[in-house]
Amino acid sequence: MFKTLFSRMLGAYLASAVAVIMLLGVVSVAIFRNHYIGNAKASLSREVDEISLIVFDEYLDSDKRDVAREKILAIVRQFDALLQISFNDPALGRRSFFDYSTGSKWRVCVEVDISELSAEKGGEENDGEFYTDLLSDYTDIRTLTIVKPLSSQEGELGRITLNYDMSDIYASLSELYFDIFAAALGAVLLTAAITYIITKRITRPVSQMTDVVNAISHGDYQARVKLEQSDELGLLAKSFNDMADRVSGLDRARREFVANVSHELRSPLTSMRGFLEAMEEGVIPPAEHNKYLNIVLDENRRMAAIVNDLLDMARIESGQYKITRSVFDLQELIARSLLTFESRIEEAGIKVEVKLPSQSVYVDADRDRIDQVLHNLVDNAIKFTLEKDGMIGVNVTADKQRARVTVLNRGNTVDPEDIPRLFDRFFKAEKAHTYTGGSGTGLGLSIVKLILDQHGEDIEASSEDGITKFTFTLKRALSPARKA
Repeated sequence: MFKTLFSRMLGAYLASAVAVIMLLGVVSVAIFRNHYIGNAKASLSREVDEISLIVFDEYLDSDKRDVAREKILAIVRQFDALLQISFNDPALGRRSFFDYSTGSKWRVCVEVDISELSAEKGGEENDGEFYTDLLSDYTDIRTLTIVKPLSSQEGELGRITLNYDMSDIYASLSELYFDIFAAALGAVLLTAAITYIITKRITRPVSQMTDVVNAISHGDYQARVKLEQSDELGLLAKSFNDMADRVSGLDRARREFVANVSHELRSPLTSMRGFLEAMEEGVIPPAEHNKYLNIVLDENRRMAAIVNDLLDMARIESGQYKITRSVFDLQELIARSLLTFESRIEEAGIKVEVKLPSQSVYVDADRDRIDQVLHNLVDNAIKFTLEKDGMIGVNVTADKQRARVTVLNRGNTVDPEDIPRLFDRFFKAEKAHTYTGGSGTGLGLSIVKLILDQHGEDIEASSEDGITKFTFTLKRALSPARKA
């Protein structure tokens, strides 16, 4: 029945509100009932005490009996009640008092010995003094009866019973019950309306999020939750929109990635196929086969480099590459990395400038992964050094906390708007930063960024006046001997 969050919240709020309102109604009814009936009992108890005084002071005196009778009748008329006094003295017997002019309703009860009847039925409360509907077998009148003994120093002379017509009080209580019920019903309806509005407002962002999720799952990455609140749900909606923005960005990146991979792999495949078909069909004479086979091999190597870079990125992002930290000499690693490029540097006639501290700089990092970072950055610097007598450089500075490594080259300046995208996959800022020796994969800098992110380190790029720099940080460490 309650399948949605809205229906469950609405049902829970309404059930709680109705329970509270009904509880208040029941408590109110009990309070008013006790108030009315309590007042009636208190009044009857006072009047019986007053009647007892009249009986002792006057009624037992035959000379004053008539006056006492009138006083008693005045009290009875005031309450429209039936009074019975049962004397133990047979000469006095049992006397009934009620308003004969208006109290015909009591005539059927006059012959009933109410004192004996109360003894048979037993008291309900107040130590047996009060009885509810004691005369129900003789009349339809709702009654409240009080029974008290007539006691004096000489002993108990008899019993007094005063029967009060509760019809008006019960009628008033019935009207009050109806009013309370009507008020409770009105409160329930008003609460239901308010609860519906509040619940709808609370759950609207959740419903919108559900709609947005469904829209995004069907390819609509522009769907967003409308922000209308500044509370926790509003913050949740904002966070959801931020997540949707990231999902949209990731989808665009995925599409671009697939397009770029397809393009990067299709180009060498098309080239290789063209040359091979030309050789097969005899368009390229056998004497030139070795020349074009070398081109095919170069394209194959480029494809293999792209695939290897993609595999490296996939392993890093999936967490398969767990960094293994160790303490090593950063300057030694830089020297070894530069040696691997010695033949390329000499062939290109590039000048290398290395600026290192006078003392060894030890860092705490994954040696193999940082070697890959240096290799990619130096390789990138060599590619984009334009002049025959160009220059690349590696500088190291250090403080107590961090070592900073800068790899730079002299070439065309990268456009400022391209700087933030240099670490994107397959991005090539080659309009200005032209590489004449063939196209790279566009993945080297992305791999560098992923490796340094794994280390919790930063890398920055800048390009001014023909000098392009990449600077990254590493955590300093004591030398292995000192650390031990």
